[in-house]
Amino acid sequence: MRYRSAFFPLFAALSWGVMFPVLATALGRVDALNLTTARYLLATAVLVALLLAREGVAALGTARRGTEVLLLGALGFAGFNTLTNLALGMAAPQQVALFAATVPVVTQLVRWARDGVRPRPALLGLSLVALVGVGLVITRGRLDGLGEFGLGGLLMVGAVLGWAFYTHGASRFPEWSPLRYTTLTSVAGALALFAVSAVADLTGLQHAPSAADLVAVSPQLAYAVLIAAVVAGLAWNIGVRRLGPADAALFMNLVPVTTFVVQLLRGYRPGTVELVGAGLTVAALVAANLVTRTRKAPAAPAAVAVTDRVAVIEPVAVVAR
Repeated sequence: MRYRSAFFPLFAALSWGVMFPVLATALGRVDALNLTTARYLLATAVLVALLLAREGVAALGTARRGTEVLLLGALGFAGFNTLTNLALGMAAPQQVALFAATVPVVTQLVRWARDGVRPRPALLGLSLVALVGVGLVITRGRLDGLGEFGLGGLLMVGAVLGWAFYTHGASRFPEWSPLRYTTLTSVAGALALFAVSAVADLTGLQHAPSAADLVAVSPQLAYAVLIAAVVAGLAWNIGVRRLGPADAALFMNLVPVTTFVVQLLRGYRPGTVELVGAGLTVAALVAANLVTRTRKAPAAPAAVAVTDRVAVIEPVAVVAR
């Protein structure tokens, strides 16, 4: 029975790993911000319909927490996905995927900063190892390759931090279902994206896509909205519910592996140092999740839910989850 439950987070992780190369192919026709806006306007419409069908109109209320929902939606959906799509225009999909896979570890560091829940020293050490692996992939082991971090790498640092704060924020809404939290923050993020995108179009920072452009990228949008956002998001939630967040979080380490496989099938040939770096990053992230899972629980049952909660990506992740 348990192996059947593992199918759900496995499907989500594989879907998000494929998403990075898919979205990268659409950036030649539609600007990153407009692409993100189109994706989340469509995904939000589907999520709202699902929430209404499942929980009714009352679930659309924010219970006087509209400001907090707006900030989290702007950080998680608008921030993470816009920065990720911008980074895809400056870095290879496999590099972006490796950054995105560090979200669970970074979320632990955010919890340390905000809640005082200090990670184990081993987790911090493994986090550094993972970053070294990312560095090897981007620079291909050459010091003169440090310049390749550039703006794309900085954008992904911001994207990861934004999604980590968003994921941490989910723990502040224990009375809401995952579907409600995801839908309402997605609405907030979509509104923020639409406002920023409109300003960018009007000021000439980007160009509004034509109908022909949207038609040209409709296959990418269909995948990103229906598979990577809605279906994968719901599959992830089911997996977290059945397996627990600790076990489900391990599947996130398959995201960069999947992206690498897709790139290989498309003809990409990585060097030895790049493969070593990717393997080092994935191994460190798996070990970090195992360290978190094996941490001793406090004696008080009430504290277990707080201190032993593993950082996981909420639905519609990766946008690029």
